[in-house]
Amino acid sequence: MAVHDQFEVVIPSTTEAGQALLERICGKVESLETFSPHDSFGIRLALDEAIVNAIKHGNQFHPEKTVRVRCLIEDQLLQVEIEDQGSGFCLEDVPDPTEEENLERPCGRGIMLMRSFMTKIEYNATGNLVLLEKRPGVKMQ
Repeated sequence: MAVHDQFEVVIPSTTEAGQALLERICGKVESLETFSPHDSFGIRLALDEAIVNAIKHGNQFHPEKTVRVRCLIEDQLLQVEIEDQGSGFCLEDVPDPTEEENLERPCGRGIMLMRSFMTKIEYNATGNLVLLEKRPGVKMQ
């Protein structure tokens, strides 16, 4: 498989830095013929959610905290690891947004969105690192 980009970067906890990183990754993915427009759209939404979560919820926009991102872009794989410096969270504590009592609550929707568009999502035990993978045309496993 051809590697189109591979990098590790540390960004400040600002929305501007997050958006610039999102554009770098998505611009490269969108330039590849192997990822469909639907895949590219889903990747953009999922990565935006993960980056914003790290900056906003993980680091709470703290000016001295950073977000570390590792990215690998190949013909048949996008792999992005996002790690914030926050205390993390427990995935089991996030309410299911599709349950009746949670329909009006805003939390949990981002995780559901990421799961619907990516092929694989894994969190570390602390909950401050997420690994997102997408293979062209493949749904969540």
